[in-house]
Amino acid sequence: MNPKITFACSLYDRMQALHTGEVKPEGVDLEFIPVEWARQIFDRMAGEQAFDVSELSSSEFIARKDANQCPFVALPVFPSRTFRHNTIWINRKSGIKKPKDLEGKRIGVPLYTMTAAVWQRGHLMDDYGVDFSGVKWVQGAINSSGAHGDPTVLPLLKPVNIEVNHSGKSLSDLLSEGSIDAMIGTNNPESRRTNPDVRRLFPDFKAVEMDLYKRTGIFPIMHIVAIRKEVYEKHPQIAQSLYDAFCASKALGLKRLRHFGALRSMLPWLTAEVDEIDEVFGHDPWPYGVKANLPTITTLVRYLAEQNIIRAPLPVDSIFLPVSESQT
Repeated sequence: MNPKITFACSLYDRMQALHTGEVKPEGVDLEFIPVEWARQIFDRMAGEQAFDVSELSSSEFIARKDANQCPFVALPVFPSRTFRHNTIWINRKSGIKKPKDLEGKRIGVPLYTMTAAVWQRGHLMDDYGVDFSGVKWVQGAINSSGAHGDPTVLPLLKPVNIEVNHSGKSLSDLLSEGSIDAMIGTNNPESRRTNPDVRRLFPDFKAVEMDLYKRTGIFPIMHIVAIRKEVYEKHPQIAQSLYDAFCASKALGLKRLRHFGALRSMLPWLTAEVDEIDEVFGHDPWPYGVKANLPTITTLVRYLAEQNIIRAPLPVDSIFLPVSESQT
């Protein structure tokens, strides 16, 4: 009898064929549980191990693994990866004109340890020499009051000046009124629509992000796929089966992306976007597996260590389960 495995994930195009059942992992009865907001998945998986398998924040997983407090194992499958220069926002009245001007400022962030913020700080330190030691961080949700979900995260290895936003306002509101000078994170502030002083730090973010990829081969990974350790130990064969199914589902998503007779997404110039993807990334901009993602994973673990979220960079091979990467 095949093991019944629950899998929680946002309904990305690369996962859609698993949700519809067009792709089925061999020897596994997979129940796909779509959840719109990934933060809800992370909170339930980390807090109560609510699923057998789920997408999970890569920084949260690696931090738990480093601390030997990880009830999960990971597949080198990356449901979410995103360039993040485009979600660094400033208030022009703060005097910020270039990245170095962030030093000593009050900066909003949904969650200091979130993967997006780790990448953003890392890029700013690596490429622009930004020193964050004098920054005061204001932590809270971007476009609503209160916290960014209900995370269960490990304490930092060294103290950081973090103030929890209890103002009753969103980070977007605080940025607009000047109570914070800048904001990093995952979404755009709603106040950009009403306040012309709320601007991106990198107005030409696409060129900046493309340059990053061309220079370094880094396409930032946000989420990995985690399996509850006890489930994997009981059914170790599911790792390769799931990995192969994730690859097959992604391949079908890529194929459908190129059905230009009827566009699969609400991008009017999707054809031009796909041409650019092929020119910059080759056919598949979304490779799975360790080998194809070594520069990205190596840089992420370095950033986590530099930002005192883990003790030292972990060997990449120690992070993921060994799988045959014949299809990526």
